[in-house]
Amino acid sequence: MSVTRFIAARSWLIAALLVSWQALAAWRVLDPLFFPPPTKVVATLGTMLVSGELARAVAATLTRTGMGLLIGAAAGGLASIVLCLSSRLHTAATPLISALYSTPRLTMLPMVMLIFGVNEASRMALVALSVALVMVIQISDAVRGVSRDYVDLAANYGAGRATIVRRVYLPACLPQIFTALRLSTGRALVMTISIEMLSSNDGIGSTIWMSWQTFATEKLYASVTVAALLGLLSGPLFLFAEHRLVPWAGARA
Repeated sequence: MSVTRFIAARSWLIAALLVSWQALAAWRVLDPLFFPPPTKVVATLGTMLVSGELARAVAATLTRTGMGLLIGAAAGGLASIVLCLSSRLHTAATPLISALYSTPRLTMLPMVMLIFGVNEASRMALVALSVALVMVIQISDAVRGVSRDYVDLAANYGAGRATIVRRVYLPACLPQIFTALRLSTGRALVMTISIEMLSSNDGIGSTIWMSWQTFATEKLYASVTVAALLGLLSGPLFLFAEHRLVPWAGARA
């Protein structure tokens, strides 16, 4: 498939919706006050970019997302290792992990703020918690999914525990670890923007909320578009890294 056909196959629906939206707004079928045409949204994006407002908002959001992802992935990975080493601890911790995972994280924001205060630490802590829960669940499932035959075969050839972890468990778990990272990145971004809407003076979430408060609909749509683009770009980056670092996992869509 050529590059042109590939792009057309994946973007024709979005293009059709944008053209229809533009036409309906121009014909006043849609109220431009509530549904500003795409051309105005793009113009607003250009204005925000030139003024530096967009760059500052994106930088603040990506910094919080990146720090929360880094801390949460590290904590989740370490917790997964500890749980996998002790079946008794894993059994005891499973209900707690399930309860935390099923609880909307934003409901925990007031409690986190009581502990860390109304500052960056509380925002990043909640993002890190969201990431850590995804990592623990995914990595634990990946470890349990490793065939016991491979482990026994390596042990029969004299491999120690460290070698088995490095040569058997790690290669087998890497595809699911990258899947966990992709899922965690999306969760971290969503959580960051949600927190910014509630308790921050900068970032994409704060811009969205202030645009709603001031009824600046063009800026509101522009900010939501930027948030969607950030989420759209995060997935392919991890897919590219997975294809380069884990070639045995096979091609993924």
